Amino acid sequence: EKVKDSMRVLLPVLLNKSHDSYDKIRAILLYIFSTNGTTQENLDKLIQNVHIESDSDMIRNWKYLDVPVISSFVAQQHKYVRRDRSKEETFQLSRWTPVIKDVMEDAIENKLDSKDWPYCSRCPPTWNGSGAV
Repeated sequence: EKVKDSMRVLLPVLLNKSHDSYDKIRAILLYIFSTNGTTQENLDKLIQNVHIESDSDMIRNWKYLDVPVISSFVAQQHKYVRRDRSKEETFQLSRWTPVIKDVMEDAIENKLDSKDWPYCSRCPPTWNGSGAV
């Protein structure tokens, strides 16, 4: 059964003093995953009320794994465009291809956007694409 008001379920868990901070961080992350992100103000209030300011980076760093921690138009704007792999041969047990495969193939083909990937060096113009540099 789907939870209708997840914040109502979450607050008693977060305010319970018998739970340690790592369990509270897990609960906040489950809330963020289930709601597909939260606002910056809501996240700040949760972190302050639960008193996990020192461990807040554990929550905020999920954005580097493409998890929408903060739901806003700016956060959704940097979503990586996936390749169409419907015609590729796959194994019977593999149903999806990780994003890192698309990123690595784009890096080899020199197609990464320099705004999203500023630390990836550009290949020289005389490079023929015969292998990774």
